[in-house]
Amino acid sequence: MADYDDVCVLIPTYNEEGAIGKVLSSFRAEGFDNILVIDGGSEDKTPTIAADHGADVVQQSGSGKGQAVREAFALTDAPYVLMLDGDWTYRAEDADAMLEPLFEGRADHVIGDRFADMEAGAMSRLNQVGNTLINTAFRHIHGREYGDILSGYRALTREAIERVTLTEDGFGIETELAVECVKHNVQTEVVPIVYRSRPGEAETNLRPIRDGATIFLTLYRMAKTNNPLFYFGSVGIASLLGGLGLGGYVAVEWFTRGISHEVMAFLSGIALIFGVQLLMFGTLSDMIVKLHREQMQRLDRALPEEGKRSGAGHERPASARRSQTHTQQTQGTTTQTETADSTAAEDSLDTQNETDT
Repeated sequence: MADYDDVCVLIPTYNEEGAIGKVLSSFRAEGFDNILVIDGGSEDKTPTIAADHGADVVQQSGSGKGQAVREAFALTDAPYVLMLDGDWTYRAEDADAMLEPLFEGRADHVIGDRFADMEAGAMSRLNQVGNTLINTAFRHIHGREYGDILSGYRALTREAIERVTLTEDGFGIETELAVECVKHNVQTEVVPIVYRSRPGEAETNLRPIRDGATIFLTLYRMAKTNNPLFYFGSVGIASLLGGLGLGGYVAVEWFTRGISHEVMAFLSGIALIFGVQLLMFGTLSDMIVKLHREQMQRLDRALPEEGKRSGAGHERPASARRSQTHTQQTQGTTTQTETADSTAAEDSLDTQNETDT
């Protein structure tokens, strides 16, 4: 198992003075010393409390949780990153379970499932409904079952961080990270964790309606490159249905009352054509994405084999390297001896020529 010195505990914060001290103390008690707190301009004592508890505190250059995570990923070069919120809802005792799949090489990305063991009152009914809808949408749109894609408790290897491309600035960062892992075939594992209630003195920065809408838009927007058939097809089907409905109304009006609606008929035709084109475009895009994914999978399988062959050709045992060094030294000595003998022979020949003269 890897040492905790290889792990950077990453905690984005904003006005968490009521909880950050307890969070840092609990992780230090578990043996984590490399803790990075990236603060988004807290108006309370969060940075001071974090520094007093031995964390490395960095002031975020931008705004939003997503931007903080991207900046923190760039600041640390640790082989493993354990990411969580600073609101005391996630336990340090679950860190071992989060990191074990990474240490054992089973996964490069681990999600802590809050719904496996959630304390009463830890999440409002509205948030539970929203989480269920978002997880269901993710499963249908992106084709993977991750259980809890909005969980803030994540563990990643350096390789996973370098493979994904993150652009979200706000609370859509967890959703984007999950989609990127699907897109780039990053091995992901879900582990059960305990999700605690937020302490009374700790404020929440989540706005369910606004942030939920942002997350849904992120899910849909990222389907453009991960599931283009859904991205274009959903709009295409809506356009087809609208065109059919409008065309049906025009036809009924014409046959039953003799009233013509030229503008509506024109719009109906445009909607039908637009819908068919979007469906065709989505189908072609989906084929291209699948072919690209297959090529990337072949490349991923080929690279380790090529690495092994290269390693076999370049990485030799110490005994072989010592043997080569000895051979080179012997060859050098032999060359020097041959050079000396050649010089002596030339000197002898010159002396003989002078005597003859």
